Amino acid sequence: MISALMPTYNRADLAFERGEGCWLYAADGRRFLDFGAGIATSSLGHGHKQLTAAIADQAAKVMHVSNLYRVPQAEKLAARLVEATFADSVFLCNSGAEANEGMIKMIRRAQYETGHPERYRVICFEGAFHGRTLAMLSATGNAKYLKGFGPEVDGFDHVPFNNLNALRDAIGPQTAGILIEPVQGEGGVRPAYLQFLRDLRTTCDEFGLFLGMDEVQCGVGRTGKLFAHEWAGITPDVMSVAKGIAGGFPMGAILARENVAKHLTAGSHGTTFGGNPLACAAANAGLDVVLAPGFLADVDRRARIFWRGLSAVVAEFPQVFEDVRGAGLLLGLKCVVPNTEVQQAFTNEGLLTVGAGDNVVRFAPPLIVSEAEIAEALAMVRRAALRCIPSPAPVAAQ
Repeated sequence: MISALMPTYNRADLAFERGEGCWLYAADGRRFLDFGAGIATSSLGHGHKQLTAAIADQAAKVMHVSNLYRVPQAEKLAARLVEATFADSVFLCNSGAEANEGMIKMIRRAQYETGHPERYRVICFEGAFHGRTLAMLSATGNAKYLKGFGPEVDGFDHVPFNNLNALRDAIGPQTAGILIEPVQGEGGVRPAYLQFLRDLRTTCDEFGLFLGMDEVQCGVGRTGKLFAHEWAGITPDVMSVAKGIAGGFPMGAILARENVAKHLTAGSHGTTFGGNPLACAAANAGLDVVLAPGFLADVDRRARIFWRGLSAVVAEFPQVFEDVRGAGLLLGLKCVVPNTEVQQAFTNEGLLTVGAGDNVVRFAPPLIVSEAEIAEALAMVRRAALRCIPSPAPVAAQ
């Protein structure tokens, strides 16, 4: 008999009843160091006083009114995002997949309104993950995720990651834009080369294409800058954001330059829940922390400490780990042994992580993680690695 909760996840047999900072406490009393952060979402950790106070205060006033009316909290949030980024305008929604859907609509609509209705195709990259809607499954292009859901949604072409020649060869008269994650999360914590990102910007300008960034997982401070593309010194035309934007409260956003945003006129796009007062109160509280002087620089400093520690672990346990990869506090260990075994060994030590493609275990701790907690996590990784060293093959009898 099917469970009441639809069985779409292979859930670990863990249930948490409370959290504090970077720690989660299970119903049976066990304590876990949370280096998954709800898949890079609980960016301020658990029970953050400033965030929870903002949510409680707003919840006691008004949670939802719909976008039929002005929402001052949304207006404030949008203005702050515009001031802090390349964007001229912001659309607020509920999730990363919804933000990516809206971003594709913006790219197509902008081409249509500027005299190129034939341009609707978007070039994406192998190893990407853009969400679970039908269109975003097609943008992702992973056959495992597409299986059984009928024909793919038309309009997406895929090329190898970090390959400029393949990208340029794929551009045709119907190409409208390019969609890329500056750091592929689900695909194996693979960062785009900074020069490749610069070349994408140049290529879009050359061919009249729009550059879309999916920063759902790598954005909002996770790489040590507010958004990961800033490391390359470029600006996209449009960008999707979610996960960490509201510290764990469900929210998404599309940030766009005016040349893209102005074409989504009244009635062309919408959302019932998106940008509600409660979500925006959470996001504004999160920005108060992330945009505070010195916060992002300190994220970068602690991330480099973690990187050096993981690099030492790779050198110490070559039978278990192949390399460390990623950016900022979105890091991964590519495993030699199955990553599922490694992740379970981490859990057994009290360290929560997230699996990823390419046989990688992903680390995405809260941005507030301390040096002491990083050191504790590294000790757990070492103890788990000792248990994952493959046994030597038996010597054949003579």
